[in-house]
Amino acid sequence: MAWTLITGGATRLGREIALAFTQAGWGVACHYRHSQDAAQQLCESIRAQGGLAMAVQGDLEDEASCQQLFNATVREIGTDLQCVVNNASLFEPDEARHMNEAQALQQLQVNLMAPLRLSRWLAQLHETPTAPAQPSGQASVIHVLDQKVFNLNPDYFSYTLSKLALERAVSLQAQALAPTLRVNGVAPGLMYLSGPQSQDNFDKASQANLMRRPLNPRHVADSVVFLANNAGITGTTLRVDNGQHLVPSPRDIMFVTEAVMNGGSP
Repeated sequence: MAWTLITGGATRLGREIALAFTQAGWGVACHYRHSQDAAQQLCESIRAQGGLAMAVQGDLEDEASCQQLFNATVREIGTDLQCVVNNASLFEPDEARHMNEAQALQQLQVNLMAPLRLSRWLAQLHETPTAPAQPSGQASVIHVLDQKVFNLNPDYFSYTLSKLALERAVSLQAQALAPTLRVNGVAPGLMYLSGPQSQDNFDKASQANLMRRPLNPRHVADSVVFLANNAGITGTTLRVDNGQHLVPSPRDIMFVTEAVMNGGSP
């Protein structure tokens, strides 16, 4: 059975992705940092459906901890690990004029460097000294991005920089790691409450897209599984956001919505 490792797989979009892989017949390695109870409950739910699942704890903020996470997964399932979904990310508010360098570097470590490391190690896992490039087409990495990389505004400055770099890495890694590994991305729009956002703000902001309706996280999860299963696709990013990337905004949609709710201009 093919397995996938999903970083940040215990809650929110990660959980949806795990369940979608389960229904597609994959085994799921659910990475978590602090959400142990949620990860264990998800694995129990998957097993109750007849699937295979394991929870693996790890920190993504430095190379040693990433390596420990990857090694722990491979010890259990070996080369059956066919896909890594880089879903976990830090989303901290900052701006260019008042950027906190320590916070920015932390976001770069989790949002960019960890995905690059896990991709590299997955490629190495499926290479051997006698066959350094295995053209199976099955093994792949999927980076979870953000529609913000196609619809720029200056809010969440460091986060956006990290996702912009990861979006460019989709093409670069697809070239560099072929034919052993396919590399693709998914760029979702607003799906969940985040940071200081109120429910009322979210309800309004989640409809600021071409379809004028909230984005269903399952549509994003299904797109991830589609990319994992389709051996003909590499170097591609799917924008799964109800068209949000085609609705320009001068600021993050949460702040634009808040201004309108308070009687101001967008």
